[in-house]
Amino acid sequence: MSEMSTPWQRLAASHPRGTDITMVVVLFMVSVAGSTLTGSVFGRHLPVLPAVLLSAVPCAALLRRRAHPLAVVVVAALCAVVEGSLGYLLTPLSQTPLIVALYSVGLRTDRRTTRVCALVTLAALIVTALFADPISHNLLLTTVNPIAWVFLPAVLGSAVQLRRAYLAALRARAEHAERTREEEARHRVAQERMRIARELHDVVAHHLALANAQAGTAVHLLATRPDQARGMLESLAETTASALVEMKATVGLLRQDNEADPPLGPAPGLGQLDDLVAAFTAAGLSVTTAVEGGPRPLPTGVDLNAYRIVQEALTNVTKHSATRAARVRLAYHSDRLTLTVTNEGGGTANTPAPGRGFGLIGMRERAQSAGGTLHAGPRAGGGFEVTCTLPLRPRQESGEAGAT
Repeated sequence: MSEMSTPWQRLAASHPRGTDITMVVVLFMVSVAGSTLTGSVFGRHLPVLPAVLLSAVPCAALLRRRAHPLAVVVVAALCAVVEGSLGYLLTPLSQTPLIVALYSVGLRTDRRTTRVCALVTLAALIVTALFADPISHNLLLTTVNPIAWVFLPAVLGSAVQLRRAYLAALRARAEHAERTREEEARHRVAQERMRIARELHDVVAHHLALANAQAGTAVHLLATRPDQARGMLESLAETTASALVEMKATVGLLRQDNEADPPLGPAPGLGQLDDLVAAFTAAGLSVTTAVEGGPRPLPTGVDLNAYRIVQEALTNVTKHSATRAARVRLAYHSDRLTLTVTNEGGGTANTPAPGRGFGLIGMRERAQSAGGTLHAGPRAGGGFEVTCTLPLRPRQESGEAGAT
């Protein structure tokens, strides 16, 4: 939020030195006129030269009011005391330099300093009027009158300072909110990129591994069992077509201009586990499944992550294991789903070489994003095992239940 600037403020900002000199000249003229005119009004002709000097000194000091506001007030107050002791009546006109100096103190110092400065200045003027005025002006004019024109500029300066601080705080909060929104947007973009990268990795790795296994098996059977080889090649066509469909759906997310656009296709889940097992079986991997507990509808995110973890684990078996058999076990509990993918035997563990794959990393990230855990490693009796536990309730609900 920005404060509307007046033409005077714009001029002062563009020509600060010239503006200060113009102000000082005008204040000097007003101060001299106020000192001489008050003497004429009361029928006394006081010398003009002291009034000129005692007006010129505080006006010149005002040029340093931004850097040294307290020193400028001291100079202006001393000149006012001297002027009052010479018999001049101290009025708002004659003391315009002191008024501006008090305003600068209120604008540039804290409220306690401003209050003390105004009180000391007022006390000095009243003491001068009571004990050092050679003409004995009316006490009402010399004691009550200064209260208003001493405190008013100081209070006004403090009010302007508070308003500027308030506007600066509003601007700072607006800028902080804008930065926070930008950081949140960047964070969401990064999360979306990671999610799409995981989807692409799972789709491409799964289908390419199946296609590679099916093509290798077809080549092996082509000479001895052409009918089986033909069926394997037909499965290969279905695998590649399915890969194209899933990749189109995933990449299509990058082209959506509106987040409310409908998805290009349903997200896979454990309801398609039989189709997934059939695809691996067609590629030559023997997969057995076991379900414990009562199957139930799962939250969309949990269902998708569970399917992708099983898919990636079986893909790793196809790519990295020497055995051609795997076992998938789903255990439904009241508050969690535990899935285990195991390949038994004395073959090579289905772990990619360091730096050559992101399958295990992606499975672990999927489990953590759903509030679950994943453990993967060689089995004591040989082979490899992936165990994942996913909560069946949102994390906030689980936390509240644990707190009670």
